[in-house]
Amino acid sequence: MSDLFSSTEVDRSAPLAEQLRPQTPDEVIGQQHLLGPGKPLRLAFASGQPHSMILWGPPGVGKTTLARMMATQFQCEFIALSAVFSGIKEVREAVAQAELWKAQGKRTILFVDEIHRFNKSQQDGFLPFVESGLFTFIGATTENPSFEVNSALLSRASVYVLKSLDEAEMGQLFDRAQARALADLAFDDEAKTRLTGLADGDARRLLNLLEQVRTAARAAGVATVDGGFIEETMAQNLRRFDKGGDAFYDQISALHKSVRGSSPDGALYWFGRMIDGGADPRYLARRIVRMAWEDIGLADPRAMQIANDAAATYERLGSPEGELALAQAVIYLAVAAKSNAGYMAWNQARAFVAKDASKPVPVHLRNAPTKLMKELGYGKEYRYAHDEPEAYAAGESYLPDGMAEPRWYQPTPRGLEGKIGEKLAHLRELDRKAGKK
Repeated sequence: MSDLFSSTEVDRSAPLAEQLRPQTPDEVIGQQHLLGPGKPLRLAFASGQPHSMILWGPPGVGKTTLARMMATQFQCEFIALSAVFSGIKEVREAVAQAELWKAQGKRTILFVDEIHRFNKSQQDGFLPFVESGLFTFIGATTENPSFEVNSALLSRASVYVLKSLDEAEMGQLFDRAQARALADLAFDDEAKTRLTGLADGDARRLLNLLEQVRTAARAAGVATVDGGFIEETMAQNLRRFDKGGDAFYDQISALHKSVRGSSPDGALYWFGRMIDGGADPRYLARRIVRMAWEDIGLADPRAMQIANDAAATYERLGSPEGELALAQAVIYLAVAAKSNAGYMAWNQARAFVAKDASKPVPVHLRNAPTKLMKELGYGKEYRYAHDEPEAYAAGESYLPDGMAEPRWYQPTPRGLEGKIGEKLAHLRELDRKAGKK
């Protein structure tokens, strides 16, 4: 556990990502919303005074690089821990080392990668040392810190959101890597496009891919890398997709909102992105069924059937053939008439019942299978709807005595619900004529 910046020389045997790691804010590609003139981290670097922070963003966007850079810029000792591999022993050793450096008049930055992997008690263990100023705490996470970092620790740290590199920034990184470490190789435009596409905004992945290409090209005696060479030599690389992280939930949210918004192209795009990223089609099938009930409901009951049939088709055919059924279900749901009336009605009914007293069942609605129950009046004056005009017992109540009609279900005028609404209006008119209040 010592300062990782004791030497500024580049180790040519080190991985390409390490060789090209920026040493100053000006060398960083991307994150200009944080590092541009007048932006938060640029001002933090200029202040010369480190502060505790959480760096939140997808893999390969510079979280570790920024933490190391701060140690250099602020002339602090640097301790790096990974929440995946570290435990209480390593944390205690880090604290002891920071205390030793403090006694020597040195400041310490403690960097904890994947801080969300530490449980609540482990995260709480940092609080007294952050508060005492023993070290400046920097945590890195790919998960939403609002959910994964303790509120007490979160309140003592600034949160900075890092973004994936865009196409232009990935191109800059590609050019820098070629100029500094791959001068013996030429790349045509198609090769460059394919590699940056495979990296999918992840700088570290792009540099790792370039290393793989360099090794393959040297083995094949190739001096110019084209798109065909990339296609032939590179293993299938799925897009970055954390099946348990924010990217997953952000994309399923986008799929759901596209269906709700009646955008078949948007829905297909996000469905395709999730399939391409390795999402379990069975999970997507369950969500598609949920969408049918939540956002379409009785406006088009066929949507539920199509969603269920698509899920069953996938179970029978598997991938990739079964994915077509799910995709077509997504299209149907997107273009179907929309209604959340049933969803809203159920939520209101549940909320009412949860806080309401347990009202008894009215006597006329009770079953009377025994003589005693009949003597007690169970079922007396019950009106059998099928024996009534229009098979409707006008004026009858099916709620507890004294309970007003809540009218939770309010059908929309869209699709089948338009007809349902007309029928309900007609039945309520019959109730009115029968004297029901």
